[in-house]
Amino acid sequence: MSIVYFVIPCYNEEQVLPETVKRLTVKLGSMIESGIASPESRMLFVDDGSRDKTWELIEGYHRENPLVGGVKLAHNRGHQNALLAGLMTARKYADCAISLDADLQDDIEVLDQFVRQFQDGCDVVYGVRSKRETDTFFKRSTALAFYRVMKMLGVDLVYNHADYRLMSRRALDALADYRETNLFLRGIVPLIGFRSGTVTYERHERFAGESKYPLKKMISFALDGITSFSVKPLKIIANLGVLVSVLSILGLLYALISYFTGNAVAGWTAIVCSIWLLGGIQLLCIGVLGGYIGKIYNEVKDRPRYLIEEELR
Repeated sequence: MSIVYFVIPCYNEEQVLPETVKRLTVKLGSMIESGIASPESRMLFVDDGSRDKTWELIEGYHRENPLVGGVKLAHNRGHQNALLAGLMTARKYADCAISLDADLQDDIEVLDQFVRQFQDGCDVVYGVRSKRETDTFFKRSTALAFYRVMKMLGVDLVYNHADYRLMSRRALDALADYRETNLFLRGIVPLIGFRSGTVTYERHERFAGESKYPLKKMISFALDGITSFSVKPLKIIANLGVLVSVLSILGLLYALISYFTGNAVAGWTAIVCSIWLLGGIQLLCIGVLGGYIGKIYNEVKDRPRYLIEEELR
């Protein structure tokens, strides 16, 4: 039997935790009874500096339920760092760890399939959505665009996979060697390269609370993923600079020919438009460069990615 840990990052999940603990307790209990998971298996809830009663609830469930464990971060560090903190804690005790969201939109009935594939030799098992019918048209379209852009930029992502995955202890040990501050686990895990498998499932509606990934955070997360794993935007800027330079030279030649042939027409529209166009391109390029420089700044400071204030076992 394998010691299985469920790693669940939580940020202001007071509304969903009672139902989440209830459902996962039933599921993990059935896995233990069937012999898929060891009695030493646990649910590990990671409180990412919540402002509500999330940690108090975790402490209460820990006292009542031997399957519930917890990790409290000293302050809010974001979903990816909270998830990493849980995974690094779980690797000390578990044979494998499965990460999932507290809202349980990812189907927990397929958890047995994750563990079976692990027992068959897979070090990483990805949960892949079979369809996106529960998403709005806008969310489906932007998600598809995101995966296409990442593929175009050379980033190896598993299509329709978020952070619902199983990782073996060996895979977690390898993940610990990736030291970057700017975390994008969906891109890092495929780089590990161990044998992997997939489990398809249908995503459900959130049963309580509000999504922790509104549009603004989704866009920020996508930009973090792009700039953390690809330098192609910098190459695009360089190519754009060459293109604008060539067009500028052609424009200069055209202006000189027009002047010497007496066909020059006085006008300010073309000049103003060209100034605005070049100014916008320059600001865009500076913004992209600034994004990369900001990431370098965060990396060279080498600050801890998270600090654990308390751990419940």
